[in-house]
Amino acid sequence: MDLGGVFPPIPTPFRGGALDAGALGANCERWMQTGLRGIVVLGSNGEAPLLDDDESDRVIATARARVPDGRLLIAGVARESTVGTVRAATRAAACGADAVLVRTPWFFKALQTREALTRHYTAVADASPVPVLLYNFTALTGVTLPLAAVARLARHPNIVGMKESGSDIAFISALIDETPDDFSVLAGSAPVFYASLVCGAAGGILALACAVPEPCVQLFDMVAAGRLAEARILQRRLTPLARLLTRVHGVPGLKAALDIAGYTGGEPRPPLLPVGPDAVEEIRQAMEALYASV
Repeated sequence: MDLGGVFPPIPTPFRGGALDAGALGANCERWMQTGLRGIVVLGSNGEAPLLDDDESDRVIATARARVPDGRLLIAGVARESTVGTVRAATRAAACGADAVLVRTPWFFKALQTREALTRHYTAVADASPVPVLLYNFTALTGVTLPLAAVARLARHPNIVGMKESGSDIAFISALIDETPDDFSVLAGSAPVFYASLVCGAAGGILALACAVPEPCVQLFDMVAAGRLAEARILQRRLTPLARLLTRVHGVPGLKAALDIAGYTGGEPRPPLLPVGPDAVEEIRQAMEALYASV
């Protein structure tokens, strides 16, 4: 599976507490007018733990109807149990997902040993009707899929790649070096996107690309063309907004950025709260500064 390119892990729009499928579809249609490689639904930025199974299936089906052939639809299916993850992966495939993204289990984090995680992902990959991507998000879960486990899992015929959301370039580089050439490591942190690509990452699953997709695709294309000096400058321009949307304001800030950019961010689902007017203005100014510089 060719995972080279930029994927936005899109937010799920809600209105009045309910899934806004119309807004989701319209957003997807607009994203597909850009150079994005595809779309990721039901990731961390999609507020996946806050949706029930029926809503999750509707999100995948709605996006699938707007993602054309040749572009990839990846669905997050992580559950705390292996059996629950297998069931979610099976439903996602039936709804049209091309691949599934599986975050590490975290509730019993002290018991998530290398062997436990390896067995979990092997069982999911054995049963999943579509290819599986591993997903490390240590800042959120407190669990890290160890390098040795990734190296072993990367040889499974149905495990095709990994999203690494950390910013440790040495670890990202080791993931690339210790896995087969047909295993795709995808950066999950926009501030280290350039560095990850230079190390050999296949692309990125970047929250920033939800709000400003074209500059993220441009950076990918620059590195692919060997225009490294230009790409490094663009990375410096992208980083302030990326940090604002992820480290500072999180999902509610990303949804505000979508509204500013003309998409529908919608309301965060409680217990998440929307950002206030000062944060909205801060995000607006950062977006304006980015586009004024590119």
